[in-house]
Amino acid sequence: SNNSAHDIAAALWENDVDVTMMQRSSTLIVRSEPLLELALKPIYSEEAIENGITTEKADMIMASLPVKMIIEGQKQVYAEIQKYDADFYERLRKAGFELDFGEDGSGIYIKYLRRGSGYYIDVGASELVADGEIKLKNTSGIKEITETSVIFDDDSELESDLIVYATGYGNMKGWIEDLISQEVADKVGIIGGIGSDTTYDPGPWEGESRNLWKPTKQPGLWIQAGNLFQARFYSKYTALQIKARMEGLNTPV
Repeated sequence: SNNSAHDIAAALWENDVDVTMMQRSSTLIVRSEPLLELALKPIYSEEAIENGITTEKADMIMASLPVKMIIEGQKQVYAEIQKYDADFYERLRKAGFELDFGEDGSGIYIKYLRRGSGYYIDVGASELVADGEIKLKNTSGIKEITETSVIFDDDSELESDLIVYATGYGNMKGWIEDLISQEVADKVGIIGGIGSDTTYDPGPWEGESRNLWKPTKQPGLWIQAGNLFQARFYSKYTALQIKARMEGLNTPV
């Protein structure tokens, strides 16, 4: 019941399908409008550009702030977002949707850094859920799939012509296993996460993304991932580190 599930459910609904979304655990929902207005506008907007904050400067600001500082600031932002969209969230809860705003209320960006999942930026599907156009089934899991239906853990049954699995992505370590070897994947370890000791992000605390845009324990292996800001900023940062090594410059870690 995160990004992919919402997008798929909305696409099915737009094609006149009677669609039910299954929710196994709570999801962070934020509408794009307050996200842009309250969280991103100061540095990523036309107004920011008019104030002299170019995209390059904004990326540098994002990259230079320690994560612990961002966490505290985002808690305040999401307290405001919950006030801003109180009616919207109340309607979702009345529809039976289980909401969260991160394990400590720090919102979507921190949840993204910690686990890369567990959220949906609403561009319309949440309205369909709130209005009952996309139906909702809260359950811990599926007990059985028959030729014509799904039987849930609570023994309720839903007749189904189509089942879409949108069960999330595994850790990028899986790509290393597939592309190189299990031995190298185990040597590198978890990719992403900051060691927050929250769901899918075990400690110890590192404070910056594990194994991304930096030397890994496998010589010659560099890993790039992330959103647009990270792709823009850290691809250059990674390239400079590789270039320095190619030029024989001293690069202690």
